[in-house]
Amino acid sequence: MTKLTIIIPTLNEESNIQRALDSVFFADEIIVIDSYSSDKTVTIVKKNNVTLLQRKFDDFSSQKNYAIQKASNDWVLIVDADEEVTDELRKEIKEIFSKELNYVGFYIRRNSYVENKRLQFGGYSSKIVRLFNKKHCFYEGIVHETIKTTGKLENLEGRLNHYTYKDYTHFKKKMNYYAKLRAQELFAKEKKVTIFHLYIKPFIRFLIHYIFKLGFLDGKEGIIFSYLMAYGVAKRYKELTLLNNK
Repeated sequence: MTKLTIIIPTLNEESNIQRALDSVFFADEIIVIDSYSSDKTVTIVKKNNVTLLQRKFDDFSSQKNYAIQKASNDWVLIVDADEEVTDELRKEIKEIFSKELNYVGFYIRRNSYVENKRLQFGGYSSKIVRLFNKKHCFYEGIVHETIKTTGKLENLEGRLNHYTYKDYTHFKKKMNYYAKLRAQELFAKEKKVTIFHLYIKPFIRFLIHYIFKLGFLDGKEGIIFSYLMAYGVAKRYKELTLLNNK
């Protein structure tokens, strides 16, 4: 039977990490790659039977690729600290691993949660490669890192639960962090900022989540999520403007 290593990247995730660890108990190996957390994350991790690696953060791809190379097994599942593996996904992985694998990786979708309420409509809907064979796949990109591969990929039905929003302050802080990293990536590519980027693109992002994805049916949580998605886009280009004006 194919063996699995699960990798969990962390940075100050004391409120999330135990939930993530509890959901990945079925793995043959669990690696936590920590970017020198200043809260209780490392203390919590050390209470579990996992491998702890610490490395100074430079970008998301490098951090994950480093941990992937340390994995004892070829097959790897990446689980963020604010996510958890659902029962359905766990059973599905066990089933496919009991057979001959004809793919090098699998797409997985996520359920989005705001204040512990699942968004039925306006949350993240894109599929991402999280389960893969490290011999054929690697991460590329500074912020929105993606898997690069020339092999065949397939979809999984089981999902990850993504507890994206604990409270307004926490999520806005996270969006600010991602916006700065993304702005640096765009600055390196010599991207310019226009009125469209600063005002129209954030509004379009809000409309996508709140109107076109029917986020308004998610109630208060739907409008919070849609607004913060738009805020993240606006903040990204404000940060890029500052970089371009230096």
